[in-house]
Amino acid sequence: MAQSRLEIPDTIKISDDTLVAQRDLIDVVRSVFNIKPRKISAREKKKIYFSILPISSSDGRSGGKALFTSTTAAFYLGDQGTTNLSSLTFTPYFNLKGRYGLPIRSNIWLDNNQWNIVGDTRVLVYPQYTWGLGGNQPEDDRFLVDYKYLRFYQTVLKKIKPYFYAGLGYNLDYYMDIESSGATNLRDFTGYNFGTGSGQDVLASGVTLNLLYDTRKNSINPLPGAYANIVYRINGRAFGSHNNWQSLYIDVRKYISLTHSGPKNVLAFWSYYWTSLTPGTPYLSLPSLGWEPYQRSGRGFVQNRYRGQRLAYFETEYRRDITRNGLLGFVLFANVNSVTEATNHNFVYWHPAGGTGLRFKFNKKSGTNISLDYGVSKNFSSLNLNLGETF
Repeated sequence: MAQSRLEIPDTIKISDDTLVAQRDLIDVVRSVFNIKPRKISAREKKKIYFSILPISSSDGRSGGKALFTSTTAAFYLGDQGTTNLSSLTFTPYFNLKGRYGLPIRSNIWLDNNQWNIVGDTRVLVYPQYTWGLGGNQPEDDRFLVDYKYLRFYQTVLKKIKPYFYAGLGYNLDYYMDIESSGATNLRDFTGYNFGTGSGQDVLASGVTLNLLYDTRKNSINPLPGAYANIVYRINGRAFGSHNNWQSLYIDVRKYISLTHSGPKNVLAFWSYYWTSLTPGTPYLSLPSLGWEPYQRSGRGFVQNRYRGQRLAYFETEYRRDITRNGLLGFVLFANVNSVTEATNHNFVYWHPAGGTGLRFKFNKKSGTNISLDYGVSKNFSSLNLNLGETF
């Protein structure tokens, strides 16, 4: 009875008279080592569901090797029948090429979904290649930029009507000790004048105006529903920013269940549009592939491969369970992106990628999957490992 109202049920309905018990990797470990789960009384409800993934793998963002540990805590801060699942994710990261970071993300839903509080804090040392502006830069024409990075984003949204929210936020990006490799500096390589001086620090600080529409109950593993988010950012010297500039980010997602019962059989769509609205945007804050708020776009591409004043992105994914108990599944995905050219600010070149992946149910209570994806684009391929779905 205590678990009958959980968002992620313990059974999967195959037909009107057939239920199959869900199974996850925790169940597998318990059965292998003969661990007896603690009995939960009818009055007791578990508050937090942890998922931990310590791993060494290839780094799909840089093409090298990486060591990271991803920990997700999922919990309810209100009645489970009327409150979305909140999550807190901590992913310390070390790249064997000298890149490391401490990112913490949070998505908090208060009782009855009256408030949604979203946070993103990162401390990074992040040497990374850039290819300049536009979508037609040759693969070999790249430039290594080394910098330290501090991000602090916080947004508070209030429910206006069911599923619709509005709120304010504060965004800070602090790029420190921007260094260029070789004799050429970043300004000469890109031809861009804002935030490209060698050895300089760049501070972008401003407020955001936010609109959110979200019918998903679980952002870790979205069930059929829809999501739309609009973020208008205003940076100014009054907030400590080095330049006055503005940007707009629009994110839309839709999840369609292809069956009414049985194992997961879902078609998911994702599109976002990201644009700098005024001159003065620092180079490292310009729209760039893989640098949208969740840093999940561009499977099959190296992160930062394309950058411009505006970026358009489209992706679709087919998600299907392989086993009836939900333990194992697979996905097929395809995406395409384009950035505007530096000379005329038009979308000219479109870059496709595609791939497939496996899903291993880590925690059936929170719906957390281990996602292993292989993506391919022209001249590049990547292997991505995450906790939770890509979008």
